[in-house]
Amino acid sequence: MALLDQITGPADLRALSDAELETLAHEIRERTIDAVAAHAGHLGPNLGVVELTLAIHRVFESPRDRVVWDTGHQAYVHKMVTGRAGDFDTLRQEGGLSGYPCRGESEHDWVENSHASTSLSYAEGMARANQVLGRDDHVVAVIGDGAMTGGMAWEAINNIAASQDRRLVIVVNDNGRSYQPTVGGLANRLTDIRTNPRYEPALSAIRDRLNRGGPVGPAAYGALHAIKKGVKDALAPQGMFEDLGLKYVGPVDGHDRAALEQALTLAKRFGGPVLVHVLTTKGQGYDIAVANENDQMHQAPPFDRETGDAVSVAPAGWTSVFRDEVVRIADERPDVVGITAAMLYPVGLDAFADKFPDRVFDVGIAEQHAATSAAGMAMAGLHPVVAVYATFLNRAFDQVLLDVALHRCGVTFVLDRAGVTGDDGASHNGMWDMSMLQIVPGLRLAAPRDGTRLRELLREAVAVDDAPTVVRFAKGAVPADVDAIDTVGTADVLARGGSDDVLVLAAGSMVPVGLGAAERLSADGLGVTVVDPRWVKPFDPAVVALAASHRLVVTIEDNGRIGGVGAAFTQALRDVESDVPVRVHGVAQEFLDHAKRPVILERLGLTPDAVAADTRAAWQRVVGNNLEP
Repeated sequence: MALLDQITGPADLRALSDAELETLAHEIRERTIDAVAAHAGHLGPNLGVVELTLAIHRVFESPRDRVVWDTGHQAYVHKMVTGRAGDFDTLRQEGGLSGYPCRGESEHDWVENSHASTSLSYAEGMARANQVLGRDDHVVAVIGDGAMTGGMAWEAINNIAASQDRRLVIVVNDNGRSYQPTVGGLANRLTDIRTNPRYEPALSAIRDRLNRGGPVGPAAYGALHAIKKGVKDALAPQGMFEDLGLKYVGPVDGHDRAALEQALTLAKRFGGPVLVHVLTTKGQGYDIAVANENDQMHQAPPFDRETGDAVSVAPAGWTSVFRDEVVRIADERPDVVGITAAMLYPVGLDAFADKFPDRVFDVGIAEQHAATSAAGMAMAGLHPVVAVYATFLNRAFDQVLLDVALHRCGVTFVLDRAGVTGDDGASHNGMWDMSMLQIVPGLRLAAPRDGTRLRELLREAVAVDDAPTVVRFAKGAVPADVDAIDTVGTADVLARGGSDDVLVLAAGSMVPVGLGAAERLSADGLGVTVVDPRWVKPFDPAVVALAASHRLVVTIEDNGRIGGVGAAFTQALRDVESDVPVRVHGVAQEFLDHAKRPVILERLGLTPDAVAADTRAAWQRVVGNNLEP
């Protein structure tokens, strides 16, 4: 029986010998590689924190001492040593283990929001509560150097440093990367700490030299010693943290478990806020991951563990279409620039950056700054394209509303992985954007149905210079192009029946569902018109008029039902005094458990069969109200 399978909780780790802990670390890495190779997931980050996780759970007493993982994609090891190793073959599978901490799985998981830069605020709140309630347990926040580029982390540090008697340990897991190498002034400062000599050896050498220099030497050394903090800051700039009021320990080799335990024990004994700076390598123990130039296998598809190669080649995705088209636009428009929040490759700005390195800007994990910086660029004559995952635009809503839209800035936001994403769980579903953005005055929102429409709408979006524009698309493969049979204003008519019974308004990736439902309804003898509005904010008045001429309207969207496309279209109909009934199909306003996207869509009733069945029932109510077709 593997040693790992004998670990039922963190307390078991404290009884192990050094040799057993080395064996355990090897088994953890092997099981992590096996699980991710089979089911996809975050490989590099977890391989990099094996020794760190073991050290944390040997020094602190979870769950009494709360351990909070920033972002959470590096918590696989934590899951294994808190009693879930036996279930690891279910990783990211429906009904199995989540790819992030999950409060429903274990009392050791405190935070499951997988958005970055939040752990320090959670931890500060927990430590403050401990202080108020008179508890003496510790809070440990593990945050990566990439997440430290987010402004929220520094807001928390400002508050953490204000009280010197809170038992809070910040572990900065510094691997120099988020998806890709960390950028910005903080990254440069951490690089100094990683690479510069420690001030103690330098100070010792100076002391020895001065003490050999006659009677003046010791006096000179005494003066130097009195200003040693300045020397310390010059030679090893951890003073950046100490000047904020945080005790600093490190840098510590993140793969030397004994050294980590010693540093964490010192931090635990201090009794106040301490920052432990840990240096790790993503992919440690799996040479193929370490050598991966793109992202050290940060998030890997299923792969052959002997070669690291994906077991299958995924079909061309939405991101690849955007990646290609934005470069073409940049060729034609020297004023177009790109902005990414530490996700250059995942959002498809890498080719743009390769060709025009001076026109693509990585601002770190700082979506709020990205939006307002884009507003400034637009004011100064550029047209920024801000590419982020749809779920991360939530973090910058205020900036979109009051910094970009209020000033009528020509900024284009490109939202990757919009709608249901599935495997990564509740916090990664991009199901909020169309509801949030519907309330932004002047903003224009496009939802392309296929690759050709993505190219068209992206070009239409960057042509707008007096308002923010948004182009959103789903995760996964691009469906086959669906050509229009007619147009109504700026919208495309994709199917038309012999009578004006039902109008189906399908947004973006939901067009195949709308067309499938129309086929089933047409077989029942109903006349069905299918329209892709292309721009779902604002709606073209011609589309509203067309809908008002039908007996029943059905809307379908990959977004929350409340405040989304269907709700807005219903309001548009009421504004023209149309009382045509509307059936709104979208995502239920609930946090969705992880599963494959098709499984979740079926569960939500976003399939041709489910939409057709609901429409038949609605049509019977129309007939029952003596509105004979």
